[in-house]
Amino acid sequence: MDINHTILTLQKYQQLELEKNIDFEKFNRYAIVHHSTTIEGSTLTEIETQLLLDEDITPKGKPLLHSLMMKGHHTALLLIIELAKKNVPVNPQLIQHINASVMKNTGNIYQTVFGEIDAGKGMWRKGNVRAGNSYFVSFDKVEILVKNLCKTITLNIPKATTQAEQLTLSFQSHFVLVGIHPFYDGNGRTSRLLMNYIQLIFNLPMGIVFAEDKADYFEALEKSRKEEDVQFFIAFMFGQYDKFLQHEIERFEAMKK
Repeated sequence: MDINHTILTLQKYQQLELEKNIDFEKFNRYAIVHHSTTIEGSTLTEIETQLLLDEDITPKGKPLLHSLMMKGHHTALLLIIELAKKNVPVNPQLIQHINASVMKNTGNIYQTVFGEIDAGKGMWRKGNVRAGNSYFVSFDKVEILVKNLCKTITLNIPKATTQAEQLTLSFQSHFVLVGIHPFYDGNGRTSRLLMNYIQLIFNLPMGIVFAEDKADYFEALEKSRKEEDVQFFIAFMFGQYDKFLQHEIERFEAMKK
């Protein structure tokens, strides 16, 4: 994806002032929750997600866990929106707070040699983990790597003066956090919410990884890890961001008609 094309799409989106429309903003949040949670295995449709979050209607025939996942993600999303308004700095405690909100209703208890770890409280993992063919960093490196990531973000926020630089920082932070995999559960959702938080800090629209592009998303993550080059992932994310903005612009124009 051409970054310049994405920035032009972003400028068109901002000129339309879509986020000033309350209903439009609400359904944007619902889309973020739906796609991010579907990537993690939820089977709720977009309509079922809207009914759950609007009217607390749990869909019949779907696992209760999937509804709880949706609610947890929505709570975490509302949390980062409020924290961004206060310009709360990115630090390890913020990341733990986000994860705790995501996992509050679905976190498991893990017994380790260091004691009990409650995944619903944003506690760092105390064991080594893998996802598919990927092994993540040793648990004893998690805290220092998260601290380093937060320092990098804090240092680069004032340096990111263009929208391209700001989006790149949000995508890089997403990539690094999911690579650290600091928690037993909810790492993908937490990493995407960290990305959204940085976008909010810069007053940018919050981006989405589309559920239908899940395979390409994982492939971009894996390729960047294998090649040790984050640019593969960043290019993919610019494409997703452009797709999201185009979708929202088209939806808004259809509503006007």
